[in-house]
Amino acid sequence: MTETTSQPQAKLVILRGGTQGKEFTLDGEIISIGRWDPDGGAFPEIDLTNDDIEAKISRKHSRILVKDGTYMLEDMGSLNGTYINRGPRLVPGEPQEIKDGDEVIMGKTFFRFEILTGEDA
Repeated sequence: MTETTSQPQAKLVILRGGTQGKEFTLDGEIISIGRWDPDGGAFPEIDLTNDDIEAKISRKHSRILVKDGTYMLEDMGSLNGTYINRGPRLVPGEPQEIKDGDEVIMGKTFFRFEILTGEDA
């Protein structure tokens, strides 16, 4: 018997500043985003080391929290900030809701947030 999840599936797609078109599926309730650094203890689920050649994304840059089908983006005190739809810089530690089609900016890397429908998932 296969267990199903009530959470809709989602992904981030790089639009600019990295490998354009690269997709990251968002699995789990907490998804950390940053650059891999074993010496500093940074092991993000979404590792952008190879997509951030200018190192504008912090090792522990941001995270996505998923609860009851709602996706929240939280900056983790990054140096270059996290933004939704080119709005104000997110305040570290204060998650903001992201919705299907939103543009997410981390450092100089631009993403599109997408909720996957049954056909896409």
